[in-house]
Amino acid sequence: MVLGVVAGAFIALGAVLSTVVSTGSSLGDGPTRLLAGAAFSLGLILVVVAGAELFTGNNLVVMSWVSRNITLARLLRNWAIVYLGNALGALSVVVLVYLSDWWAVADHSMGATALSIAASKAGPSFGVVFVRGILANALVCLAVWLATAGRSLTDKVLAIMFPISAFVAAGFEHSIANMYFIPMGLLLANQPAVVEIAALPSDRFSSLDSAGLITNITAATLGNVVGGAVLVGLVCWFVYLRSREDRR
Repeated sequence: MVLGVVAGAFIALGAVLSTVVSTGSSLGDGPTRLLAGAAFSLGLILVVVAGAELFTGNNLVVMSWVSRNITLARLLRNWAIVYLGNALGALSVVVLVYLSDWWAVADHSMGATALSIAASKAGPSFGVVFVRGILANALVCLAVWLATAGRSLTDKVLAIMFPISAFVAAGFEHSIANMYFIPMGLLLANQPAVVEIAALPSDRFSSLDSAGLITNITAATLGNVVGGAVLVGLVCWFVYLRSREDRR
């Protein structure tokens, strides 16, 4: 649980840095997204190097279950505890960052960027977020997989940065990151100065509510499990470990 809280906070800090990089950029949409993704990589770098427990990365524990090293109950217990810890960690950073008045930096432009990101995540349908969640965690788990091959800190950092930059730049959905992005947006929606600077269309702004939060987190979580546990975990087990199980 403690390592889960730490991991949720790490991912949220990566989201904070990503928002900073995105604010006021004149590089164009593509390059700005790429830089924001590189900044967001901070979160997973901290998780992997510091040894914290991230729900999306722990989807790979499914390989231990299909190898019959753990029971299904233990797998689900791990996921549930880590998921709760991640949520607490991400929300704690939301509270701290909000109370720090970070969103008022650059004449409230920082808050406007955070509000726009939250609105863009709360708007899409359940199905769209679900598919984006699959793609996001396939890349996250591949980053974790590649990082295990690293023999030095530099190896691990470089292995993580490219897949994570790709999923953020592409606009895919990560459930734990969204536990920071959307709650922060909900708080900032009550700041008139931030709302004015953001100047969001009414249809985008209206989707930023509790229903949008629940829809996004639920769909992203389910998609993350499919992308991480199935497309990476089970596929890699089938390719690399199944023959060992057969021989045993």
